[in-house]
Amino acid sequence: MEIPPWARRVLARLPRDTSFLALGAPLHLLVGFLLFMVFSLLWEVIAGRDSSAPVVLGFALVLTVFAVPALTAAQRWRFRQLLGIDIPAPGWRRSQRQFRYHCLIGALLGGLEVLLLSLLLAGLAAGTVLLWIWACPWEWRVGHPGYYTQACYLTLAGLAALAPVPSLAAALVRLETHLGPALLGPDPSEDLARRVIDLTESRAGAVDAADAERRRIERDLHDGAQQRLVSLALNLGLAKATLTDLPPEAREVIDTAHREAKDAIEELNSLVRGLHPAVLDELGLDAALSGLAARAPLPVRLRVDLPPELPQRVAPAVEAVAYFVVSEALTNIAKHAREATRAEVTVTRLGGILRVVIADDGVGGADPSRGTGLTGLAQRVRSVDGTFRMSSPVGGPTVMNVELPCPM
Repeated sequence: MEIPPWARRVLARLPRDTSFLALGAPLHLLVGFLLFMVFSLLWEVIAGRDSSAPVVLGFALVLTVFAVPALTAAQRWRFRQLLGIDIPAPGWRRSQRQFRYHCLIGALLGGLEVLLLSLLLAGLAAGTVLLWIWACPWEWRVGHPGYYTQACYLTLAGLAALAPVPSLAAALVRLETHLGPALLGPDPSEDLARRVIDLTESRAGAVDAADAERRRIERDLHDGAQQRLVSLALNLGLAKATLTDLPPEAREVIDTAHREAKDAIEELNSLVRGLHPAVLDELGLDAALSGLAARAPLPVRLRVDLPPELPQRVAPAVEAVAYFVVSEALTNIAKHAREATRAEVTVTRLGGILRVVIADDGVGGADPSRGTGLTGLAQRVRSVDGTFRMSSPVGGPTVMNVELPCPM
C-alpha cells in the first residue's frame, strides 16, 4: 500500500520536528521552574515562616528578569537553526511581550512538548519490547511463561501510540511558528513604523534622483542641442544677410529655415524651463517664480515671503515641486479658467512648512476628473509628503492650497 504524499512529508519532517520540540522543552520549562520558585518564595514571605525568604525572593526575581533576554536569544537561535525562521531582535521597550511568551505561553508549550516527547519515548519503548525480550537470557524467558503474548500486546500498543506522533509534532511546531515570531520578535507597530521610515527614505532618494536626472537633462540640452540650434540660427542669419545675390527661391528656403531654427530654440527653451529652470538653482525660488509671473498670459500678482531669519534655502526637491506647481497652475488658469482676468500667487514659509497658494478670479468649477492636470499636481505634491487642497465652487474663485514640508 502506497503512503499518501502528505504522510510522507510529515514523516520526512519528523526528525526535525522532534529535535525542535526536544530543544524547546527545557527552555520553556526553565521559566516554569523559575516562576514556581518565585511563587513558592512569595508564599514563604507572606506566611513569614522563613526570615531569609525575602532575600532569596529578590535574587530569584532578578534571575528571572535577566533570564528572559537570554532565553529569547536561545529561542531565536532554535527557530533559525532548526526551522530556518529568522526572528528579528525585539526592542527593549517591548520586553513585556517576551515575558508574556516565556511566563505564560512558554509554560503551556513546555507541558505539551513534554507530553508529546513522553508519548514518543513510551511508544518507542513499547513498540520495541520484543527486541528487549530477545536480548534477555533464555533462562529468563523460560521462567516467565506467556511473555510473548504480553510482548505482542505491548508492541501493538506502542505502535498505536507512535502513529499520531508525527502529526501531533507537526501541529505543535506549526503552533510554535505562529506564536514565537509574533511574541519574540519586534512589535508589529514597531515593524510597521520601521517599514514606513524605510519607504519614506527610499521615496525621498527616488525623488532626489529624479530631480538630479532632470537637472542633468536640462544641462545637456542647454549646453548641447540648444547651443547647436543657436549656432545654426546665427549661420542662417548671416547667410540671409550676406548672400543677397541668391535666387528668390533659395532666399525663401533660407528664410524658412531661419524661422524654423528660431522657433525650435524657443520651444527648446520652454522644454528646458519645464524640466528644471537654471534660474531656480542660481537665484532661488523667488526669482524663478518672478520669471513665471512675467511670462504668464494674464496679470499675476506674486508675493514670496521667505523669512530672513531662515538663511538656508528650501531643499532642491521641494523648490522644484513648488516651482512646477505654480507653473502648471498658471498654465491651467490660462487654458481652462474661463473669464479669469488675473491670478495671485503667494508663497510663505512658516517654520517647517512651505505654503503655496494660487488663486484666480475665474468662474470656478475646476474638476480634476476632466483632465486639467490637477491629478498630476496632487501626485507631485504627495511625492514629497505634501498636502494638496483645492476649492473651486461654481462661480469662482478658484484657490489651490499646497503645503510642502521643509525641515528646519
